[in-house]
Amino acid sequence: RGGGRGGGRGGGRGGGMKGGKKVVVEPHRHAGIFVARGKDDALCTKNMVPGKAVYGEKRISVDVGEEKVEYRVWNPFRSKIAAGILGGLENIWIGPGDKVLYLGAASGTTVSHVSDVVGPTGCVYAVEFSHRSGRDLINVAKTRTNIIPIIEDARHPLKYRMLVGMVDTIFADVAQPDQARIVAINAHNFLRNGGHFVISIKANCIDSTVAPEAVFAREIKKLQAEQMKPAEQITLEPFERDHAIVVGTYRPEKKK
Repeated sequence: RGGGRGGGRGGGRGGGMKGGKKVVVEPHRHAGIFVARGKDDALCTKNMVPGKAVYGEKRISVDVGEEKVEYRVWNPFRSKIAAGILGGLENIWIGPGDKVLYLGAASGTTVSHVSDVVGPTGCVYAVEFSHRSGRDLINVAKTRTNIIPIIEDARHPLKYRMLVGMVDTIFADVAQPDQARIVAINAHNFLRNGGHFVISIKANCIDSTVAPEAVFAREIKKLQAEQMKPAEQITLEPFERDHAIVVGTYRPEKKK
């Protein structure tokens, strides 16, 4: 898993990317996401809780006029969304002010970046079944008020229906054989018509006996049967093996 725990617990302001004058941070074409141009370019998000790293990632602070703005480097080897953005996804449908239902939140590493992107006006409902990861997730949510941690099985959305409102986007990274079904029942409950889904599919979790391409094609068929219309699919090479991300629209408006 991407060289140890996030490369030496980036002490202080993180090694390598020393902010200040040398690093220029410019907006990415996806709103709420930035690119730090320095010795090596890095994807980053604007830290909602300046001064605090979530999982030992590097932080870059940049002087904007009088005040300092802090960004957190987003490692594509540890986050499927970051890998998808670097892989060239046309749309990720996660931007400032959006409400996102995040299935398979794990310890909250990617969730923290999504929380940066949607900002204080947005909201991330983070669902994770494992109590062990859930503890870390809850700790991340303590300092980030726009994360609502839900330690519950994503197969049973009715258990958390009182906590989740309608959302604009569902992101799913549950490595389960019935992943398409899990996403669909959550979409039927919480995703608005014309909302979007972003699904990370791990081929060998679904069926390790056939080629990954065949698995991806089959999953897309299942999604289409649930009124979910896939618009793009990319693989996550060089960051993940045999993974694909599928992005699409739920119950798209009928063209008049």
